[in-house]
Amino acid sequence: MTTEHTHHDHKNILEGLKSADSLKVIETLEELRVSGKVSDIPLLIELLHLSSDSEIKSKITDLFANLKESDAIPLIVEAIQNQKYAPELKELVASCWENGLDYSNYLTLFVDLLIDSDFLVAFEAYTVIVNMTAKIDQAKIDVEIDRLEEAMKTASDQKKALMLDVIDFLPSIGF
Repeated sequence: MTTEHTHHDHKNILEGLKSADSLKVIETLEELRVSGKVSDIPLLIELLHLSSDSEIKSKITDLFANLKESDAIPLIVEAIQNQKYAPELKELVASCWENGLDYSNYLTLFVDLLIDSDFLVAFEAYTVIVNMTAKIDQAKIDVEIDRLEEAMKTASDQKKALMLDVIDFLPSIGF
C-alpha cells in the first residue's frame, strides 16, 4: 500500500467527522483512536467546539487524554490560548495532565490559567503543574513563584490554597 493510498484512506476517515449522523461521527472517533494522526487535532478541537452532542465531546476529550505524541503539545496549547475555545478550556487543560505529556515548557501559561481563570480551570492548571516532572530553570521558577505570591493577595481562599501548593511544589523541579 502506498503512502498516497494511506493518505487518501485517512482523508476518507476524517470525512466521517463531518457527518450529520452523530453515530457516524462517534464511529469515526473510535477509528481515529487507532489510526489518528497529530495533524487531526485542530479538526478535533473544532469539532469539540462546534458539537452539542455530549457523547461526541466525551469521545474527543478521551482521545486528547490518551495522546502519546509530544508533537501534539503545541496544538493543544494553541487551542488553550485561543479565546475561541474558551468554552472548552477546562477539558483542554485537563487533557494536559491526563495524557501525561511534558508541558513544562509552558509553565507560565499554566500559572496564568491558575491565576486568571475560574476555579474549575484553575484546578486543572494546578494539576498540570504539580504533575510536571521535567526540570525547569530555577530563575524561571522564581519568577512564577513571585507572580503567584502577588496573585495570592487578591485570590479567593480556594485558589490561594492551590497557589500555596504550587509555590511549595515548584522548587522540587528547579535546577
